[in-house]
Amino acid sequence: MIAVANQKGGVGKTTTSVNIAAALSMHGQRVLVVDLDPQGNASTALATEHRGDVPDVYQVLVDDLPMADIVKQVPDMPNLYCAPATIDLAGAEIELVSLVAREARLRRALGAYDSIELDYIVIDCPPSLGLLTVNALVAADEVMIPIQCEYYALEGLGQLLRNVDLIRAHLNPTLKLSTIVLTMYDGRTRLASQVADEVRSHFGDTVLNTVIPRSVRLSEAPSYGQSVMTYDPGSSGAMAYMDAAREIAHRATVS
Repeated sequence: MIAVANQKGGVGKTTTSVNIAAALSMHGQRVLVVDLDPQGNASTALATEHRGDVPDVYQVLVDDLPMADIVKQVPDMPNLYCAPATIDLAGAEIELVSLVAREARLRRALGAYDSIELDYIVIDCPPSLGLLTVNALVAADEVMIPIQCEYYALEGLGQLLRNVDLIRAHLNPTLKLSTIVLTMYDGRTRLASQVADEVRSHFGDTVLNTVIPRSVRLSEAPSYGQSVMTYDPGSSGAMAYMDAAREIAHRATVS
């Protein structure tokens, strides 16, 4: 169970969540994507209905609706499933405050969900360190952090890592930072390689060898209700995410 988290917006969290999940599913793994972002971008990219009246993660967290009631199979991807988010989820941060065991509600919902046949659960976190992200970190086994290869890349990362440490100390002792993915890499700029070197010097083997390039296809794919893996499998972005998924799967088998 992997939480994809970074409180900075626009670093490629949803793109990474969706495409890693799609790539793993194309290798025969059964994967569930839990969309925990009120914007619902992961749901859009996976062609999963998420209008206001559709049962979604909000009702699972706040109203105790069973997870099985909201999970949908992604069209044309037999091994890929999505738990959608609607705009209602924006209110969950406030409503969760008064609930019992508010930090562990997602973990409880996923624990009750019959996920025996799933190989991976990927949780796409919102761009904040609020209760939704805390729920994801309490539920997950590991954290994946996308970092964009641009100026300010490491800014704010300390706060996220402190939160991971706090959650490990108080709520989820088995949580580990397993993977850092370098996104939006532009090989033509010196800055990108400098940022990549800096991140690797900080985090060592936690950083995937595969870097995700800037790619128009990655931006276009969600508007067609697809991951880039099906939208343009031959594009540089698709091939990079396929390599990244292989690396993640290999690390999982080794560990």
